[in-house]
Amino acid sequence: MSLYHPTVARLTYRGLLGRRRAAILFALPALLIVISAAIRFLTGADDETATNVLGGFALATMVPLIGVIAGTGAIGPEIDDGSVVYLLAKPVKRPTIILTKLVVAVGVSVLFSAVPTLMAGFLLNGNSQQIAVAYAVAAAIASVAYSAIFLFLGTVTRHAVVAGLVYALVWETLFGNLIAGARTLSVRQWALALAQKIGGEGAITSDVGLPLAVTLLVGVTVAATYCAGRKLRSLTLAGEE
Repeated sequence: MSLYHPTVARLTYRGLLGRRRAAILFALPALLIVISAAIRFLTGADDETATNVLGGFALATMVPLIGVIAGTGAIGPEIDDGSVVYLLAKPVKRPTIILTKLVVAVGVSVLFSAVPTLMAGFLLNGNSQQIAVAYAVAAAIASVAYSAIFLFLGTVTRHAVVAGLVYALVWETLFGNLIAGARTLSVRQWALALAQKIGGEGAITSDVGLPLAVTLLVGVTVAATYCAGRKLRSLTLAGEE
């Protein structure tokens, strides 16, 4: 069984990179680059400042927001307008549809998250203590998990964008900063564990150990993808009935 369908991928890319979504996808990385360039010009290179910007804005805000746009946008609009029925009528396996859409969502998320994060890191401190590379890797890994989570949300609710924003901004950012226990269940903290391993000693910290972080990242990504596929099957049955 093929796990990737080029036609489904092409249609998904077209939907994700439409005018309105593309504007948001470009705006967030552009803002990060402008902020980083301004800080470097005004204050010079500084490792702590780079960590604060990349950890506080890029990884905590930009990455999950782009994940929301890419993950929910990969399938949510098709379910909302009913066009998913035509897709499901094609001779394409349901797992192939989900996996293809996940690959597209991950690709878009990494492109608009990890690449700008790397560029911003080099602007801020020239990759001193591997901070730029560490946060870029963290952004890429977090993008995979976020894409799977928000793709799943796109299959279970018509308000996936709202639900995604609540998770990204309230749980990850607000509760994750205020409640110590919530950090263990934070994609951001899992990604930071990888960044901590890559960065210079003491440059980056995470509240989650690396083995647990890797386990949770893989587990959540696989579980969300599997559940999205199961939900798509139920939509098929409903449509056939």
